[in-house]
Amino acid sequence: MNKLVSCHVLSMYLYLSKVFKMCIDGLSCPLQTAIISYDYLTSFKTIEYGTEEYWSLRSKVHRRSAERLRDLCCANRGTFIKVGQHLGALDYLLPEEYTSTLKVLHSRAPQSSMEEIKQVIREDLGKELSELFVSFEESPQGAASLAQVHKAVLHDGRTVAVKVQHPKVQTQSSKDIVVMEVLVRAVHWLFPDFAFMWLVEEAKKNMPLELDFLNEGRNAERVARMLAHFSFLKVPEIHWDLSTKRILTMDFAQGGQVNDRDYMRRHGINVNEISENLGKMYSEMIFVHGFVHCDPHPGNVLVRKCPQSKNTEIVLLDHGLYQVLQPDFRLDYCRLWQSLIRGDMSGVERYSRRLGAGDLYPLFACVLTARSWTAVNSGISSTPVTHTEDVEIRTNAALYLPQISELLNRVPRQMLLLLKTNDLLRGIETTLQTRAASSSFINMSRCCIRAVARWAWTLNPELNQIQVGWNFRSLGLPLVLYR
Repeated sequence: MNKLVSCHVLSMYLYLSKVFKMCIDGLSCPLQTAIISYDYLTSFKTIEYGTEEYWSLRSKVHRRSAERLRDLCCANRGTFIKVGQHLGALDYLLPEEYTSTLKVLHSRAPQSSMEEIKQVIREDLGKELSELFVSFEESPQGAASLAQVHKAVLHDGRTVAVKVQHPKVQTQSSKDIVVMEVLVRAVHWLFPDFAFMWLVEEAKKNMPLELDFLNEGRNAERVARMLAHFSFLKVPEIHWDLSTKRILTMDFAQGGQVNDRDYMRRHGINVNEISENLGKMYSEMIFVHGFVHCDPHPGNVLVRKCPQSKNTEIVLLDHGLYQVLQPDFRLDYCRLWQSLIRGDMSGVERYSRRLGAGDLYPLFACVLTARSWTAVNSGISSTPVTHTEDVEIRTNAALYLPQISELLNRVPRQMLLLLKTNDLLRGIETTLQTRAASSSFINMSRCCIRAVARWAWTLNPELNQIQVGWNFRSLGLPLVLYR
């Protein structure tokens, strides 16, 4: 069975390489194709399936192949890196060797030259760097798939971050998406069980939004207003006079990445406080407002001590990708999480089906929570995460790949970015060693109940706190609802 899968992987890679050579002028990967083909074709010939040696070798082959895929993404830049980053977040779908390797694309994106950066600024703002800034650091603070960020100082003395889009990404992105669509359709034709059109559909929808930096600026201001009651959250202020569709200028924010435990220890930052506050932010975004920042990888979430108040702060960056949740979807999602936290299996089935999972609702619950079916049945808030369970999840993900693929094509498109966001947040919690903390479930429960209560009040404004408060008692939480 596994040898058949290896042959499928090999055949798929050979076919994709041909399509790439047909669709992209100048993309040359015959050497990569030959190496990977030879690797998969010969590595398992003398190894007995199921032995310790077999599993060890398979992991090494996956790792080598993932590294070549990563290098291919880096060589083609732009949309390829963006999709590679998305794939790196699919812990519930791809082998660990692929996800861990592709995750580095967040920090390994190619840089544009300083001359290219100057040209974009000249074209969009109509002035030279010296006319706009007292100083402009040539070495970028960070480079991503679509843009890179430079530190600069304005003539009034304020320090800003200038995000400049890579010059060719606008024109190339539409071509890249066409190529991806051809590839995905070809794979689906060859292997009907592997249906990944959702990936292309998401890229088609989201890429134009992410390439419009004015849209990103508006998202930043909206989420800052929406979560203004969280004093720990900081969203850099936008400088609209120095911003265009390809340039976004904002206040410069310093801090360490949210997964940098050493930085937190050196600066006296409590990891539990950070994890709890991050959970509060995202629970509020998802369950209460339905306006969700969908790219919380560590480079976009900074932590720091405020120099004046000495309070711990979270700085949220990169607001290009947001998911707007429709009210009915959001309420069903709230009720599903309430059921998952309580271990209410009838609720898990009911609301999973309402969200499109159908008879795959057990798999959907496991994918959503990254927990085993045993833990889901017991209630995820009362069952600690173990290493054994994580291994079980990884193993089952490989076994149920066709079913997971079918599930992703069934559920509403709104769900796809939420799954990606969940995985990125879980990765941060795992690094901080705060995963499945009781405080995170309490915060989620509060936001779920507030959302359901607000919905109840809109239907019947005469309802009072007592009439809707039963939800809190059913969770065993001594909380009070406020209208």
